[in-house]
Formats: sequence, structure tokens, C-alpha cells
Amino acid sequence: MIYKTQEIELKNNSIAIFRSPTKEDAEQMLEYLKTSCSETNFLTREPEEAVMPIEKEERFLNSILNSANDLMIACEINGKIIGNCNLNRYSKMRLRHRAEIGIAICKDYWGLGIGNFMFSELIRIAREVDIKQLELEVVSNNIRAIKLYEKFGFYVVGEKPNSLCLKDGTMLNELSMIKEL
Repeated sequence: MIYKTQEIELKNNSIAIFRSPTKEDAEQMLEYLKTSCSETNFLTREPEEAVMPIEKEERFLNSILNSANDLMIACEINGKIIGNCNLNRYSKMRLRHRAEIGIAICKDYWGLGIGNFMFSELIRIAREVDIKQLELEVVSNNIRAIKLYEKFGFYVVGEKPNSLCLKDGTMLNELSMIKEL
């Protein structure tokens, strides 16, 4: 799916551009992914796992743009991609009423309203394409994210113990949350 570009003013008065990333953004998307993965233990990858050939990332971004079920929105500030969110609708007939969503924002940009805008847009678009349930996974001690999700009507439906294993052996639980539309 293609997202219609929008600009908003953030809490710090800077302008954020929200748009579909294209293959021309492949290198910058990989850099953003590596940065965001290095700033927190709340994502499922280690920074060194955010490395892939540019051509593979270009193909991935093109596949999202041409998909009827998947959407990605990148957030750009001053020409730099600093966050993204995605909506991935299940394709099987019995599951098409559901979609998984995800979000990541570089730490320097937390608290500026980017997550609120992204979640508002994901929910709006999900309703437009007749999705009935949004689903996400969140590390159980990621209180900031859980509060954001609850603000938008998500609630916990289960917990996966030891879902993530950090390099130092620390195990983290994940909560499964949903929002019915």
C-alpha cells in the first residue's frame, strides 16, 4: 500500500514528514534500523542483524509499496528517516480481518508526538480497509510503549515468557495486545 505523504508540526516545533519509503530510501532505512536496534532492548533484532544488501532492502520496500495487505510509513525529519511503523494484514480468508502492527522511533525523537500520529494513522487506515482487529507484541517492561498502546485502546490478551533472549542471557517476556475496531 502507498501512504499519502503528510507533514505535521511536532511538540518541539520541528516538521515531520510521514510517507511511504521507496527503494531510494533503502540505505537510509537500514541505517535507521541499525540505530534504533542499538538504542533499546525492546526490539527483536540486534544491531548487527540490521545488515543486508541494499538490493534486498530495495526489493523489500518495493514489495510493500505494491502490496494490497502491507503498509509502511516512514517518519523523516530534516531529510533523515528517524522512525517507521507498519501494518501487515493477514492474507488468508479466515484471518483477513486481522493485522499485525509495529513501530520504532530513534530515541532522540521519543516524546515528540510521532508515535501518537503513527498509531492514529494505522488505526484510521485499518478501518478504511475493513480490518477488524489490530495486534502487536511488546516487551513487558516497555512501560512507555504499553501506555501509548493502552491510550489507543489496546489491551493485553496474553504473555509469552522468555520471548526474547538478550546477548547477556537476560530473558524478557512479551505481552500480546489487541485492539478491536
